[in-house]
Amino acid sequence: MPLPRPASPRVLLADLRAVLAARGPHRLIAALLAIIIPAAIFTVVFLQDSTYRPQEETVTVHMWSANRTDAEIEADQKKAQAEADERAKQRQHQFRKLADKLGIKYDR
Repeated sequence: MPLPRPASPRVLLADLRAVLAARGPHRLIAALLAIIIPAAIFTVVFLQDSTYRPQEETVTVHMWSANRTDAEIEADQKKAQAEADERAKQRQHQFRKLADKLGIKYDR
């Protein structure tokens, strides 16, 4: 897509030079900041995007038979709940150790 006739790159550069030359030095500082700040933001976002790779996550799907009894279902639920409770206790223990190291008071 071509540029419109009066906006050739040569005319744009000449216009930019005229604006920067006609104004005081504060205009040069503002122009440099207007170029540097977006370029820095773009660079940071680009570098962060190119270096960040999320960890692969394995999803486990349990296949249950359709003819399980209610007792089997309840036993599986109790087993799963016991495992979840154990993980919660371990996590709570980790946080309590951290709180002790940091001197944070908590209900024992």
